[in-house]
Amino acid sequence: MSSTPPDVDHALAYPEPPASPLWHRHRPQVRPLSPEQQRRNREVLALAQHSPRTTKTVTEAC
Repeated sequence: MSSTPPDVDHALAYPEPPASPLWHRHRPQVRPLSPEQQRRNREVLALAQHSPRTTKTVTEAC
């Protein structure tokens, strides 16, 4: 056995196509949340994490 690397098919080694211009759109700047919005989000998150889930089964939903 020889220790040469395996033959490579160079026809398959082509460059990738250029990236889509849609990937480079400039998005608008995000507005920071006001302290009141931050407080409200914290309250809603805490309530959602500590309250039991109310899920309906398929038979209850009908």
